Amino acid sequence: MAITVADIKALREKTGAGMMDVKKALTEAEGDTAKAEEILRLKGLKVAAKREGRTASNGLVLSHIGTNDEGQFGLIVEVNAETDFVAKNEKFIAFAEGILAAAVEAGAKTTDEVLAAAHPEGTVKDAVDNMIGIIGEKLGVGAVEYLAGEHVEAYMHKTAVDLPAQVAVIVATDAAGKEIAHDVAVHVAAMSPAYLAEGDVPEEELENERRIATELTIAEGKPEQAVPKIVEGRLKGYFKQVCLLDQPYARDPKHSVGEVAKAAGATITGFKRVRVGQE
Repeated sequence: MAITVADIKALREKTGAGMMDVKKALTEAEGDTAKAEEILRLKGLKVAAKREGRTASNGLVLSHIGTNDEGQFGLIVEVNAETDFVAKNEKFIAFAEGILAAAVEAGAKTTDEVLAAAHPEGTVKDAVDNMIGIIGEKLGVGAVEYLAGEHVEAYMHKTAVDLPAQVAVIVATDAAGKEIAHDVAVHVAAMSPAYLAEGDVPEEELENERRIATELTIAEGKPEQAVPKIVEGRLKGYFKQVCLLDQPYARDPKHSVGEVAKAAGATITGFKRVRVGQE
């Protein structure tokens, strides 16, 4: 069966594969487009297997705000590639947007649920494997974060003008927090808190910080009776670093985020932050 330019063009548009790959697949399939598409898909799976040991630490983050039985919710999906060259490619960006859409449609809340979500190419994992064959880099779905609340706000931050968003934040508040939610999300993007409040710090981590503070205070030769008070002061300083509500507010460092929320009559109930390539 003769292979025409129109056949090659049609299969390229459908699969996104390179012209020479499409031509070879059509030749091998003797012009059968369905068989050629399957050949391209298998090629993609083989390439995916070869790239398994590579690191995909570039990419982008996407977010979605919607409503469900829990009220408002926010979803962040990180889609990874090996290079920033691919990360800013329009085809990769469209591919990532398709993954986010599939995740939202499936109600996915975790990375495994996103990979298993239905996609026009089968599942999201199938789509990732196929795209690896087309692009020739290791790709993947990285961090996935879900958060629900009365009001949920998203903020996307670009670290370079020529790249898609590299940092995504979702913040949940009560209804009264609607006015401050965006600015709090910007603060989270910049200051990277690890926890919402002091009570959220794991006991093991807190005890480790207390031990370090105690050993440091004793090593400085402070009076024994003053050690407990100095240690508690140092722990307060630690909370100001890692707890959102204790951090000095980026827009007004004289006040903490918690104080700003209280002044607005608002309650911040949670946040999630994802930066591309960050564990």
